[in-house]
Amino acid sequence: MYALVKTGGKQYRVTKGDTILVERIAAEEGVQVILDEVIMIGNGDKVTIGTPAVNGAAVSAIVMRQTRGPKIIIFRRKRRKNHRRTKGHRQDLTLLKITDIAEDAKKLAKPVAAKSAVTKKATTKKSEAKGKTQKAAQKTTATKKTTPKGSAAKKTVTKKAAARKAAAKN
Repeated sequence: MYALVKTGGKQYRVTKGDTILVERIAAEEGVQVILDEVIMIGNGDKVTIGTPAVNGAAVSAIVMRQTRGPKIIIFRRKRRKNHRRTKGHRQDLTLLKITDIAEDAKKLAKPVAAKSAVTKKATTKKSEAKGKTQKAAQKTTATKKTTPKGSAAKKTVTKKAAARKAAAKN
């Protein structure tokens, strides 16, 4: 069974177990995502084409990771004007693993966040916050020893001026 799914303005032909790289979807890693804009479903000889989408059909996928595409260089110039501008761009992408394709979206399992991924991120954020507060406490306890700036002895300008006058006369 395969499906033609539209996401991020592009269309992808997917089957169960496929991994696809799509435009960024706002979801954390390990979370199940339902793609409900299915354009076509094929199962052997039976093909269902939507107008524009198949009613009730959906594709279930798990977010594997959030990543970025390759860097693209944009170079603009205007001839004879010495005008050049270089700019770079990296597209945000999401790697999805297709878990299920259903003609009836109600048959799909409810989207459930992977608790292990969510709790793991929460605990790492808490430990980072504790580390930052400890470092801040160490900074406040350590005092900086400063030495008063001594007034720098000013050089006499008259000696230089006299030397220049002597050089000019010669």
